[in-house]
Amino acid sequence: IGPSAEAIRLMGDKITARKIAQDAKVPLVPGSDGAVSDVEASVIADKIGYPVMIKASAGGGGKGMRLVRDKKDFNGSLSMAKSEARSAFGDDSVFVEKFIEKPRHIEIQIIADSQGNTLHLFERECSIQRRHQKVIEEAPSSAINEKTRKKMGETAVRIAKAVNYRGAGTVEFIMDQQQNFFFLEMNTRVQVEHPVTEMITGFDIVKWMIRIAEGKKLPFKQKDLEINGHALECRVYAEDPATNFMPSPGLLEYVRQPSGPGIRDDSSIYSGCEITSFYDPMLSKLVVWAETREAAVQKMASALREYIVLGVKTNIGFLIRVMQEEEFIAGKIDTGYIERHQDLLKPGTVEINPALIAAALAVSQAEHENDKTEGKGKIN
Repeated sequence: IGPSAEAIRLMGDKITARKIAQDAKVPLVPGSDGAVSDVEASVIADKIGYPVMIKASAGGGGKGMRLVRDKKDFNGSLSMAKSEARSAFGDDSVFVEKFIEKPRHIEIQIIADSQGNTLHLFERECSIQRRHQKVIEEAPSSAINEKTRKKMGETAVRIAKAVNYRGAGTVEFIMDQQQNFFFLEMNTRVQVEHPVTEMITGFDIVKWMIRIAEGKKLPFKQKDLEINGHALECRVYAEDPATNFMPSPGLLEYVRQPSGPGIRDDSSIYSGCEITSFYDPMLSKLVVWAETREAAVQKMASALREYIVLGVKTNIGFLIRVMQEEEFIAGKIDTGYIERHQDLLKPGTVEINPALIAAALAVSQAEHENDKTEGKGKIN
């Protein structure tokens, strides 16, 4: 199930992927054409002008990546990027790109069968990030017009066809304030944020990955697909925003997840579940759908207030504050949003209904007392 090993290999290496995109006449961020030596990297940075991004060739998830705004910081940043890349991927090769100021991170979901049909399922915006990793995603983007949407979708399909892609995948772009977009990378898998695309299209991405692997043909054309409403996804993490999003491992004493029309919570957590320090601290993906972006933001804020997780620190309060922040509500976001809004990281007034917390504590205590009672007289 999924793309061929060859497609994964070609698009898994960022330098190779960049070359494929270049051959397919896809716009690229100015930078090196491949992996470069330390001296070459410095020369290229001087040529394209600061700020620049140093990126691991085999990288992903923000590892082996450094933003450099001044020449005097370049060598130190290069050394750290290579060391991190070597540790994470066993490969310290890097390349250099021009850093786009106030960029928006836009990605296109594609699906392709083995009969030569490749479609796009429109875009997702993933601009709100911390440490180059996504926190909030939405579909569609509030920033792009129909002309740009069509052009980005066609570009993503062109890249997928260049590697004979099969199954579901995502082509990621960075977009400037004038809606000029540039190829970043292709993720040859189903991404964490795929539910927002499913919510606005009614298209079951995972089901069709399986059907395509069975040899089924996509039964519709691009013109048959359309956007319906707006969806938001918040990644709920066991981490503390007030301490630079440090992980908060521990025992989940009590969990109460929100539910209702237009609310989807993808998770495997439960009361009594242990969150260890050995894995990513993401607890769940909370997704909402509504007819408009404004209604979706309001629904997400309401759902987050109903989300109770006791026993570890979480980013739920931070996510609620984002849903209430003026620039976010207006759709004025970019990848530097969190950096600009440090005030959102600090706990404010209690955003979650105190009655819900009290009820959760009461249930947790009652269950604990019941466990002790049932355990009396038993040989453990």
